[in-house]
Amino acid sequence: MDEQVLCKFGLHIKALRKNKNLSQEQLASLSELDRTYISGIERGKRNVSLLNIIKISEALNLKASALLDFSWIKDDE
Repeated sequence: MDEQVLCKFGLHIKALRKNKNLSQEQLASLSELDRTYISGIERGKRNVSLLNIIKISEALNLKASALLDFSWIKDDE
């Protein structure tokens, strides 16, 4: 269950990033996080802290709550 949630969250972050036409490196720079950390999030390998969710949301110019609304991703993705 936990891994599935992390994978869905990662897919959502990747979609939001691509929607803003940002590379992982650009998002990392804007959020003051490492590019490999962003990659790990998008692959569902990182359990992201609240502070980093806020950094990413600010970098994407979105409310933090928007990052947590990934119900649109089906279970088989």
